[in-house]
Amino acid sequence: MPETTAERRAPDNTRAVSRTQYGALVATVIIVGVVGAWSYFWPQPYFDHFPVFLGEWVSKDGPYNEHLVRDHGAMYLALGAASLYGLVRPSQAGCRLLGIAWTVFGVLHFAYHVTHLENLPTDEATGQVVVLSVAILLAIALVIPGRTHAR
Repeated sequence: MPETTAERRAPDNTRAVSRTQYGALVATVIIVGVVGAWSYFWPQPYFDHFPVFLGEWVSKDGPYNEHLVRDHGAMYLALGAASLYGLVRPSQAGCRLLGIAWTVFGVLHFAYHVTHLENLPTDEATGQVVVLSVAILLAIALVIPGRTHAR
């Protein structure tokens, strides 16, 4: 459904979120439900086996540190709680704020991992770069308003 002139000029806090933004919110909530809960509540299995189907990335990047693994999970759960709120109370301002937070985290997370691929076989390194790139694209999708839809 095309935007009206009033919708294009509406302040961020009253403008509806787009399908893309809403989908990105759903995806981030699902991601944190898996990554955040797993690393916070089951840190050793997370360290040993994440992400299971694509390899075991975390354990190949240094010794186990429960504190750091749980902090990683806590950070994901905090961002996930904010994304969940964004699903319940969707707004452009909320999506932009979440998009900024997820983008900063995603870019820094990507920057670390892309410079530490030497311990991974080529297929796992490729998988890691792709997964982290998708996370950044989801974050950017939250920032860009796009077309709105009626709900």
